[in-house]
Amino acid sequence: MTENKQISMAASCIALRGVKIFLNAGRAAAARKASSPPVVKRKPKPPVPGARPPQKVFDALLKSTKLNKYELEALYTMYRNLVTAAQSAAPAGIGQPAPKTDGIDQSTFRDVMHNTFDLVTEEAILERIWVTWERPSGGEGAIKFEAWAKGLSRLLRGTEDERKMHCFAVYDLNGDGWITKDEMFLLLKNSLLKQPGDEDPDEGVRDLVELVLKKLDVDRDGRVSFEDYNSYVILFRQAVEQEPLLLEAFGQCLPSKRHSAAFLRTLVTK
Repeated sequence: MTENKQISMAASCIALRGVKIFLNAGRAAAARKASSPPVVKRKPKPPVPGARPPQKVFDALLKSTKLNKYELEALYTMYRNLVTAAQSAAPAGIGQPAPKTDGIDQSTFRDVMHNTFDLVTEEAILERIWVTWERPSGGEGAIKFEAWAKGLSRLLRGTEDERKMHCFAVYDLNGDGWITKDEMFLLLKNSLLKQPGDEDPDEGVRDLVELVLKKLDVDRDGRVSFEDYNSYVILFRQAVEQEPLLLEAFGQCLPSKRHSAAFLRTLVTK
């Protein structure tokens, strides 16, 4: 009996010693956890302004544009050069550094349209080409690379429908889906040369508007819708093929085939 009691006490001591070791280990682990710095999950780094877009952007552009990978690479190099040059030329404010616009700004855009594509056209037309250039933020702000590539693809290699839609959007000055007489007048006013002795030069513009309206206003409602414009191009398809400028009835807003081909050649040779 005494022997069994001794064995029981020895077993109890061993058990209590195990519990003590377990509790001490738990306290030590808790102390280490309290003293160690908290684990901070690192947030992904934001994209660096001006950095090269990820490869998935180029892959998407290969599918959504008519440009090949070599042209897109060369176009991106040209894009970065234009942006860098514009940033370097930007005047600094008093006591402040020059603003860094990451994208094609309106001044650079106008220079490219003039010097590269020879779009020596009216200010209203250039303004509308800028405003109607598709970009995620709408017709405002600098044009980023993805929007620049998509727009140039339509401008240079667009289908007939894409070219028609581009021209119509440019001519629709207030963006309401119609080209009215007033808009036609504004678009055509500066395209006519004033003749010596003309008492009312605007009268000639009004006469021209009436002539153009007779050709374009298919449903005879006194204004031109896209359906009217589309019908006009269909009816005069042969004439347009012989003289592409007929598509640009109210002003030049597309580069010529010669200038388009010359620009695309520069992308291949870069």
